[in-house]
Amino acid sequence: MNTDTIIRGSRKTVLIVEDELVNQQLLGFILKGSYNVLYARNGQEALDILHSGQYRISMILLDIIMPVMDGITFLKRAAEDEQIHSIPIIVLTSDNEMELETFRLGAMDFIKKPYDMPDIILARVRRIIEFVEDREIIKDVEHDPITRLYNRNFFFEYSRRLMDSEKDRTFDMLAIDIDRFRIANEVYGRAFGDQALRALGDGIRRILHDRVGIGCRADADLFYVLIEHGPDLRECLDVVRSCMRDGDHQSLLRIRMGAYREVGTEHPISWYAEAAGSACDSIRGNYQTDIMVYDEELYRRELMHERLIADVDTAIEERQFIVYFQPKYAIQGDRPVLVSAEALIRWIHPELGFISPGDFIPLFEENGLILKVDHYVWQESARQLRSWKDRYGLDLHVSVNVSRKDLFSRELSDELQDIVRENGLNMGDLMLEVTESAYAQDTEQMLRAVKTLRDAEFRIEMDDFGSGYSSLNMLCLMPIDALKIDMKFVRNIATSKTGYRIVELVVEMARALNVPTIVEGVEDGEQYELIKRVGCDIVQGYYFSKPVTAKDFEKLIEKEVDQRKNG
Repeated sequence: MNTDTIIRGSRKTVLIVEDELVNQQLLGFILKGSYNVLYARNGQEALDILHSGQYRISMILLDIIMPVMDGITFLKRAAEDEQIHSIPIIVLTSDNEMELETFRLGAMDFIKKPYDMPDIILARVRRIIEFVEDREIIKDVEHDPITRLYNRNFFFEYSRRLMDSEKDRTFDMLAIDIDRFRIANEVYGRAFGDQALRALGDGIRRILHDRVGIGCRADADLFYVLIEHGPDLRECLDVVRSCMRDGDHQSLLRIRMGAYREVGTEHPISWYAEAAGSACDSIRGNYQTDIMVYDEELYRRELMHERLIADVDTAIEERQFIVYFQPKYAIQGDRPVLVSAEALIRWIHPELGFISPGDFIPLFEENGLILKVDHYVWQESARQLRSWKDRYGLDLHVSVNVSRKDLFSRELSDELQDIVRENGLNMGDLMLEVTESAYAQDTEQMLRAVKTLRDAEFRIEMDDFGSGYSSLNMLCLMPIDALKIDMKFVRNIATSKTGYRIVELVVEMARALNVPTIVEGVEDGEQYELIKRVGCDIVQGYYFSKPVTAKDFEKLIEKEVDQRKNG
């Protein structure tokens, strides 16, 4: 029963199952002023009415001694019938010895014959209907409507109660997540997504069938399970997967599991759930393993992440973030020509020292702090580019990263235009790098955002082409001004004919789209010569220079200026 079908004050329907006509009429007279009344002469007629689907029955008044199907048989059938087992039943009989047995079979109350106290009968019916409705409302609030598992808040409350009542047992906390669920939802539709969630919920119920525990849907595709300690995690995951395989396309979904073994009492239950969730998140995108147990290493990582999150505002204020620049050279002329640079951020923490971008960029992308960091990089890059133009007169542009989070901001274009104008630059002086994988998520939104930027005369560079999930058809729709080939293709170009051919095909594709190609990760002369031979336009990598500070980059600018002066 859903809460939207329970309306206070609406007229409910009561089914009287009684074979004696006089008793039918007497009960009907008592109830019809407050309820719609239906009649059945035996249990079989009652089942026929209930299964017809024509009526929403709020209460059954059930006689015990009847022909065809008696009340005891009806109670047993009702208890096993998913369609009617939740409808409250009041038993009608003059046999006091039947009271205990009918309660055991699921009856909620007992009215003795003869029916000489109509006000009490009416009050009992009203009280039980309201009680059941209240119970159903609470049940709907407690449970996720798709999976019928508990929701997050009730899960935490009932988990603690469960542990308090089962002090002799030890429990584990599991977190189960579906990889890239939102994209699958967009590709296959919401009905597919709901089917997958229900299947996962069924899998959780199955692993809890023979064990003490409780489960919930905590978020869109994140589930928590508190389960008595001991089950093999691989076995649990396989059970869930077996349920997922039953639906269409379910084999396309990857399920991950994180676990915290032996939940204690020193933290709130939510802490253990989040710890299991952290373990689950730690293997996101890692296709070599699908189960991770929370341990001391993960704990230290969590502490580090909390520290980085807490320190980001101070880092921006104190300019702990340093923008490095890696040069890009046009290579199809007589000599390599310095034409641009990619802005890359480094964090020099006053206490923790150098912090790798690989440690804080994914973290900030996940929690939204990347918006602050990107804005800082844009400002620093524009300021530095203005300084170089004034000092050297060289026509350079700088590529800056625009994250997927940035592309959701309605103010993105205005913010970038303000930065460019404040520094006296042209819109094309900042090349905006958007990773290929960003286009694969919320495709329409991404395309709209990028089109808005290009309408403002910014130039768009697709970064890491070949590492994401876009189709060739999607590539044709993307408004881009340059295609940057992922470095993994360069690694094999000198040792693999296939690697060389892939780069060659990407270059041909870019030419068909009339956009230049940029290749990153070129580290040695052999790679450089092959990249040049295949027709790539621009190169960056350690062959020319690692990412350097602005001061060191100026040496490269000065070298380029001298070469141009000397012809």
